[in-house]
Amino acid sequence: MVRFKKYIDKDVILKNFKNTDQLRTFGIVPRYVPDIPDEFEEFEFTTNFNKEIVSIGVAVQLGKIKRFMLGIVNPADPDVIMALSKSQLEDFLTQKGEQLVRFLEYITQLEA
Repeated sequence: MVRFKKYIDKDVILKNFKNTDQLRTFGIVPRYVPDIPDEFEEFEFTTNFNKEIVSIGVAVQLGKIKRFMLGIVNPADPDVIMALSKSQLEDFLTQKGEQLVRFLEYITQLEA
């Protein structure tokens, strides 16, 4: 997760959080993206991984990323997010790490 640390405290581009077509090119789908975020908001996205759904949480305060979270969505109760084991996290980052980097680059930079 060290490679994502550089995105902490970076400004976000809120319109990019809602560009579903572009997000799908990273294999990511928005799950919770409010139209008008509060001062502190946790945006949620999902992606598929080994027949499971992984939640990608991006906590934003005053327009800057403050926290980045990953977890497995409980299929019986989608509101419950479970921690990935160390081996799951390593496998996930090996397979999807570059997609996450492109996603974070996209939500923190203006479109060309």
